[in-house]
Amino acid sequence: MYIIPIAWIYVALMMSVAEATNTNGTVLGAVFTFLLYGVMPVGLIIYFMGTPGRKRAIRAREAQEQAALQASQPDAGGHSTADPVAPVGEKL
Repeated sequence: MYIIPIAWIYVALMMSVAEATNTNGTVLGAVFTFLLYGVMPVGLIIYFMGTPGRKRAIRAREAQEQAALQASQPDAGGHSTADPVAPVGEKL
């Protein structure tokens, strides 16, 4: 899954080395080449690739919190309580 980002970082690194060792190139240019062509695009791609996993984690955490909330509330199932009070209109 991560083979493409690793390969792209390698390509960007080689571009940076070529920039730094060229007679007209500079080390500052090589750093910017590596950051702008390598780190930023790969960082975005990895962030986008992780979106489904983050959504699953959020849903699981919300479901766990909901289950804990329901378990902590008395009579959360909607069942009637066992009070001996007669409904309106009926006599005991």
